[in-house]
Amino acid sequence: MYLKNLSLLNYKNIAEANYEFDPKINCFTGKNGVGKTNVLDAIYHLAYGKSYFNPMAVQNIKHGEEFFVIDGNFEKDSRNEQIVCSLKKGMKKVLKRNGKIYDKFSEHVGFIPLVIISPSDNDLITEGSETRRKFIDSVISQLDSSYLQELINYQKVVSQRNALLKYFALNHTFDKDTLSIYNEQLDTLGHALFEKRKQFLEDFIPIFNKHHQSITDSAEAVSVVYDSHLHDKKLLNLFDESLQRDRVLQYTSVGIHKDDLLFEIDGHPIKKFGSQGQQKSFLIALKLAQFEFIKKQSGVLPILLFDDIFDKLDETRVSKIVTMIDDKVFGQIFISDTHPERTETIVKDTHQSYTLFNL
Repeated sequence: MYLKNLSLLNYKNIAEANYEFDPKINCFTGKNGVGKTNVLDAIYHLAYGKSYFNPMAVQNIKHGEEFFVIDGNFEKDSRNEQIVCSLKKGMKKVLKRNGKIYDKFSEHVGFIPLVIISPSDNDLITEGSETRRKFIDSVISQLDSSYLQELINYQKVVSQRNALLKYFALNHTFDKDTLSIYNEQLDTLGHALFEKRKQFLEDFIPIFNKHHQSITDSAEAVSVVYDSHLHDKKLLNLFDESLQRDRVLQYTSVGIHKDDLLFEIDGHPIKKFGSQGQQKSFLIALKLAQFEFIKKQSGVLPILLFDDIFDKLDETRVSKIVTMIDDKVFGQIFISDTHPERTETIVKDTHQSYTLFNL
C-alpha cells in the first residue's frame, strides 16, 4: 500500500499544492514554517480523519479562507482508493472514500494503516494519562473497529453518569437505582475494553522491548506497565467503594477512563529520571513497535511519517533507522527535515528509490 498523489487546498499555511509520490521514500525539506510538517499532517488526516497536531478542525483551514480540502489517491490491494477530507466553516467535516461519504469517521479508521514519529510524541512522556490512553486506543482501533465503537459508547455513558451525579448535588437528592443502571452499563463495556487493552499490551510490550534493545544496544533497563483499576477488582465493586467520593466530586473517579501507561527506566519514571536521549530512544522504540504491531496484525505495511526526527537524533540512532529502511522493514516513508543535503545523504545510503521536495 502506498500514497500515489496528494492535492491540498487551503490546508493550514498551504494555499494550493499537488504532489506525485515515490512508492518508497519521499522527503520534504526547507526552513521552519514553510509547511513541511503540514504536508505530513495532511497525509495523517487522510488516514485518521483528523489532524495529528491540532484537534480543532476549523483551525486547520488557512487563515482568511472558508474551507480546506485534502485529496489523496492510494494504491491498496492493486486498487485505487481515493480518500477526500474536507471542511467548510460552520459545517461538519466530510470524509469520503471513492466518492462515498462515511456516516461515521470510526468506520474509516484502520483502512489506511499509518504511523507518525514526531518531536511532539514527547507529550506521551510529559503529559497526563489521557495522552497515553489515546495512544493505546489509536493502535487498537486501527485493527479492531468494534473497539472504537465500544470506547465511544463507554465515554458516552461516563458523561451521562457524571451529569446524573451533578444533578444529585444540585438538587440535594440521590437515586441509587438510576445510578446503578449506568454502573452496570459501564461494568459491561469497561470489562470488554480492559481485556482488549490488556491483551494488546501483552503482545505489544515484547515488541517494544526488542526495538528499544536494538536502538540502545541493550544499554538501559526500561519498562512499560499497564496501570488500571480493573487489575484487582470489578468495576461494580469499585463504584460501590467510590460512591461517596464520586458524589462529592460530581464525576466518575474510577474506571478504564483512568487507565495509564507507566514509562520507567531502571524502575523509576522516565519523565523524571531519563535523559533527553533516553526519552527519545524510548519514544522511537514505542513508535517502531506500533509500526511492527500493525504490520503483523493487518498484514499491510503501514505508511510511516518521520517528522523532523533526524534533526533531533544522534548519528547512532539515525544509522539504526537507516539500516531498517535499507532492510526493507518499512513500506512507503515520508520524511521532513530542515537540511536538504543531510536528508539526501541519509536516503542515498538506503539504496532505495526516493523523491525530494524542496519547499
